[in-house]
Amino acid sequence: MSDWIEVCKLDEIPKGAGRTVRTADAVIALFRLSDDSVRAVENRCPHKGGPLAEGIVSGRDVLCPLHNQRIHLDTGEVAPPDSGCVRVFETRIEDDRVLLRVGA
Repeated sequence: MSDWIEVCKLDEIPKGAGRTVRTADAVIALFRLSDDSVRAVENRCPHKGGPLAEGIVSGRDVLCPLHNQRIHLDTGEVAPPDSGCVRVFETRIEDDRVLLRVGA
């Protein structure tokens, strides 16, 4: 079973930037893209555990602040020639509230 929880207001995430939220079982990086959609991934780069919420958003990717690994925010996949993957969380926006799907 999964549930939707409100994690913040949309305007609490700067456009083109990240923010960290904690749930009962994960630390999650939220990113507000240029089209005002929000993506959510585990806040831990698979290479060295870098804090992805502090990375630079480029299109639909985030660059890890430690070693510039490019991680696709829709799939969690690390771009070649590197490899790895981070967990992706489903989000939606309702009345300017960002909701995150938790549980499985």
